[in-house]
Amino acid sequence: MPVATLTYDYAHSAATLSPLSPSEELGAYDLCLEHARNLQVPSGWRLDRIGVAVRQKANSDWLDNLADEVRRIGWGDEPPEQSHPDPDGIVELGRRGHLRVIADAAAPR
Repeated sequence: MPVATLTYDYAHSAATLSPLSPSEELGAYDLCLEHARNLQVPSGWRLDRIGVAVRQKANSDWLDNLADEVRRIGWGDEPPEQSHPDPDGIVELGRRGHLRVIADAAAPR
């Protein structure tokens, strides 16, 4: 999760690490906490940290657990079981271009 934005000023051999920009900017890079904390600039360059608190992230155990579970499923030894729904049991609720919204015909609406 990005927490800071990095910009370079090549003319002055300087890099600036500032709070996360609310919009995407050309030539700017959003960094996560770990990369913002460990950022190093080339020899002879200056690094300005403006208003960026490089502290431990808030309690994110639930997010770490979710990521571990996704990895466990995605990197498992066996591929997930493939199941194909019965075409007669599907109701098309809407369509836009090549996309369709479908539902189980037996499910209450």
